[in-house]
Amino acid sequence: MLFYDSPNPAPNPRRVRIFAAEKGIDLPSQEVSIPKREQKAADFVDKNSRGQTPILELDDGTVIAESVAIMRYLEALTPEPPLFGTSPLEIAEIEMWNRRVELILMLPIGAVWVHTHPFTAALPGRNTEWGEANRPRVEEAMRFFDTSLDGREFLAGKAFTAADILLVTTLDFAQFVGLEMPDDCANLRAWHNRVSARPSASA
Repeated sequence: MLFYDSPNPAPNPRRVRIFAAEKGIDLPSQEVSIPKREQKAADFVDKNSRGQTPILELDDGTVIAESVAIMRYLEALTPEPPLFGTSPLEIAEIEMWNRRVELILMLPIGAVWVHTHPFTAALPGRNTEWGEANRPRVEEAMRFFDTSLDGREFLAGKAFTAADILLVTTLDFAQFVGLEMPDDCANLRAWHNRVSARPSASA
């Protein structure tokens, strides 16, 4: 199989790289440059009609798009260590936190990124007012996760999971966009320091 990757600051390919590193999976990869818009090239769009990375192309030509879907495929291939849980409750809690990261935090970060950042200035349909209106929503979301992490080592329980991967990559992308963590988010900052110290975080 071949993993079509894009380097930092792209958060979604990084999710898969961290996941694979935690699993000890050596994932053959091919870099797709977003600044060069290689993800919009015809041969890539033939593989993923959305023109986005990452994708995982299997040996038979099947293509899996979307980072969490790729992570779930790798989990099924390599169950240990489990990063999506094993018991019904663990699986549900990790899924709950994954959804919260994407819906509560990543959505407003994405709005600020698309509608206000210089890198995306050439994109059609930019609405600077909408982008700026999402900045307070990002801070509110970070405070939600700060409160949620009170007394917890990891986001979705006692072990490092996919939910921690989604959150750390999202927070690091927020920093790239210029959205800093509030100074008083001590729980979130301590958690970020812990998970960022894991060897996989450099993947």
